Amino acid sequence: MSAAGWVDAFLEMMAVERAAARNTLTAYGKDLDDTRGFLSRAGEDLDTATTERIEAYFQDLGLRGLSPATAARRRSAVRQFYRFVLEEGWRADDPSRRVVAPKAGRPLPKVLSRDEVDRLIAAAASKDGAQGLRLGCMIELLYASGLRISELLALPLTAMARDPAFLMVKGKGGKERLAPLNPPARTAVKAYLEVRAQFLPKGVGKEKAGDSPWLFPSRSAAGRLTARRVSQLLEDAAIAAGIDRDKVSPHVLRHAFATHLLEGGADLRVIQTLLGHVDIGTTQIYTHVAGDHLAQVVKSKHPLGRKR
Repeated sequence: MSAAGWVDAFLEMMAVERAAARNTLTAYGKDLDDTRGFLSRAGEDLDTATTERIEAYFQDLGLRGLSPATAARRRSAVRQFYRFVLEEGWRADDPSRRVVAPKAGRPLPKVLSRDEVDRLIAAAASKDGAQGLRLGCMIELLYASGLRISELLALPLTAMARDPAFLMVKGKGGKERLAPLNPPARTAVKAYLEVRAQFLPKGVGKEKAGDSPWLFPSRSAAGRLTARRVSQLLEDAAIAAGIDRDKVSPHVLRHAFATHLLEGGADLRVIQTLLGHVDIGTTQIYTHVAGDHLAQVVKSKHPLGRKR
């Protein structure tokens, strides 16, 4: 069987045994065509490729300017293909096994400075009436507690009973955690609750403000605010604050929460707990974001960094 036949058999296996989606099969087919095109320039194909040639291909992926995700998928396609070929007994070796592929880099998150957060909050407060109080409340909660947008919009009205200093948040996988509420956030919540009835579905008057279970109800079919609508409101506030709107989103406020905590001296494990991260490696991204500040801390606080 030719190398082309091996590819067809591999894709058929992926479709039948692993129920791969059509788009996945198409992508893997293109990935292996790309590999064959590279190998052909050296007079080789998938059935004759050496470890050295596969290593050269992996290195070439990094030189082409491909996105990390695309390069990683192409390496994965080659590795899975050769595992399949080895299991079928069509080759006695796997030329991709000993090749160490670089890990796909995780892009650094966008982060707002403390001044930008202040300007964003001020822009929200400048809006007239209930709209401004609601947006200001959402921004304060996202920034004070590091909530995901899904967690914010899922908050029940009862979560704010008795002016709590902490929120019980149900995050990914249904796991619960405590999220802090600082004084500005609690003040913003109180101000918003005074006008919350204005956002209740039609037909529900102020005297029935408790009829909606959500902290942020809406007159939409969903009965509560959507993430898309919150993003739109934040973009409007960013423009009013003179901030690039592409730099502002609910998740960026979560990043700002974590980064500013780290800059303030918070322990990485504490930030991990507050964000609800299972793996500390996910939280460590913020050490790169706050790198300049951390370097300055080491320089000023470490005995060997001080001038004698």
